[in-house]
Amino acid sequence: MKKIVAGVDEVGRGSLIGPVYAAAVIFKSKINKKILKDSKKLSKKKREILEKYIKKNSHWSIGKASLKEIEKLNILNASLLAMKRAIKKLKKKPSLVLIDGNRIPKIKNYNMKYVIKGDQKIPEISAASIIAKVSRDYLITKMSKKFIKYYWNKNAGYGTKDHLFAIKKFGITKHHRKKFQPIHNILSPK
Repeated sequence: MKKIVAGVDEVGRGSLIGPVYAAAVIFKSKINKKILKDSKKLSKKKREILEKYIKKNSHWSIGKASLKEIEKLNILNASLLAMKRAIKKLKKKPSLVLIDGNRIPKIKNYNMKYVIKGDQKIPEISAASIIAKVSRDYLITKMSKKFIKYYWNKNAGYGTKDHLFAIKKFGITKHHRKKFQPIHNILSPK
């Protein structure tokens, strides 16, 4: 029997806003693995093109952990929860799950291994990083329309100079992760 490999990656861990996303991907036989790269090494346009191609040529799913779950569990555990949800939502059960990073979610009866820098080494993980990034960026761009002053459409909620300046000038929004630095310091100065 052919081994069914799933790649899993998350995005949004270091962002100061919103949910964390994870994707799980199992390739169908005709996908061209050579064109896949870590999502961070691709332009927005290239990611969007590849995302459509990957979705058409694979079994894929997305898992999320909400802002509330991030605040309650911490970002590491929320990321693992998003990964677990993505893995469990796959229509096919993989015989091996390869996860980017150095931790794996707790799921019974799944053969899982972590791969440090897996998004650069394993095409299935690269594909998962692309799907997760495009999906989360779409949400953040939509959210940015109500919060134009924070430049989320450009910074995806990460702590860029413009975003930090906007936080200091306009305060935080309901989408900001209140336990994250520097938000936590702004809310409870020493």
